[in-house]
This record gives sequence, C-alpha cells and structure tokens, in this order.
Amino acid sequence: MTVAVDRGRVERLTRELLEAIGEDPDRPGLKQTPSRMAELYSEFFSGVGEDAAEPLARTISVTRGPAPDTLPSGAVLLRDIRFRSVCEHHLLPFAGRAHLAYLPGEQVVGLGALVRVVEILASRPQVQERLGEQIADTIAEHLDTRGVLVVLDASHGCVTMRGGRQPEASTLTIAARGDYTDPIARAELIALIGASTAAAAHARQPE
Repeated sequence: MTVAVDRGRVERLTRELLEAIGEDPDRPGLKQTPSRMAELYSEFFSGVGEDAAEPLARTISVTRGPAPDTLPSGAVLLRDIRFRSVCEHHLLPFAGRAHLAYLPGEQVVGLGALVRVVEILASRPQVQERLGEQIADTIAEHLDTRGVLVVLDASHGCVTMRGGRQPEASTLTIAARGDYTDPIARAELIALIGASTAAAAHARQPE
C-alpha cells in the first residue's frame, strides 16, 4: 500500500528549515519553495510503501506462452535503465544507470515490468548498495529465474557536491543471485554491460 506524502507538513517544515538557515521564507524568490518542495518530495518518495513485486505479477509461460519459439534460451539483459534516488544519509540525489539480467526458468516478464521494479525501489530514501540488493531479491523471489544480476552505476551528490567534491566520480555495485553468484557465469554479461558503459562514456566526451 502506497504511503502518501503529507504535503502540508512538508510545506511547514520547509518554511521552518528556511528560517533555520537564516532565510526569509516570505521573500519573493522563496514564497513558492515550500509548495515546490512538497510536490518534489511527493515524486521522489512515491515508492515508499509501494509493492515493488506487483509489476512482476503478469508473466508469460515459456512452455505455454503465445509464441514459445520466440522466447530466449539464454539470459535476458536490459541495459541502461535511467534511475534517480535520494541518499538517506544527506537527502541528496544520486542518479545513474541500472543494468538488469535474469536467466529465465519457466517464466519471462515484460521488460517494462523490470523498469518499474527499479523505479519503485529507487523512489525511497536509499543507499545504492541496498537498492541493488532489493532489486535482485525482488526479481529472484517473484519470478521463476535461475539467476539474477543487477549492476548499478551512479553519481552521488554527497560525493560530487560536498566533502571531497569529485564531480567525475561514480559508484558501481553488483548484486547477484542464483547462477550469477559465480563470477565465471556472469562474466559475459559483465562484458556486455561494460561495452555499453564504455560507449556511453565515449558519447559524453567533448569533441
């Protein structure tokens, strides 16, 4: 059951925060900030209390599906899912790309369902390490799979904008279940993900 953000309370607390840092919440540039923050938090934390497994409820049987001859004999790999979340330590954003792979057992699922799992779990106060583990657990526990691999590559505001201020730094985490807990079994997928990441990095380089 989704927990609705208390917008009125967020507005009141935002006003109090502005006052606490010595600002005037009634000056023209800040008058709308409390309501904007309430709207922002409603979006950023929409996954609090939401069931991340719900998108996986509709599956297709590999053996009894409508077109079994088109279903995969190997891994299903979905790369470059854009996500954003909020670090629970400083309430600063972190954002990046998620790469998901699973080795189907009797069931496959629509690719959009995997995206929704990421979106729901990311829309909560998070840390990247736990986010990857939660995504892997949700897929492994609610879909018939022989293996699951989740790779997250993200840039964190608490690293790029405060402290050491390393604007180019990113964090890579890996969560694996089933067959993919064996590094040899997941080597091909890691190579494919790495090729995608390298291509994206090259595309971002200035001419």
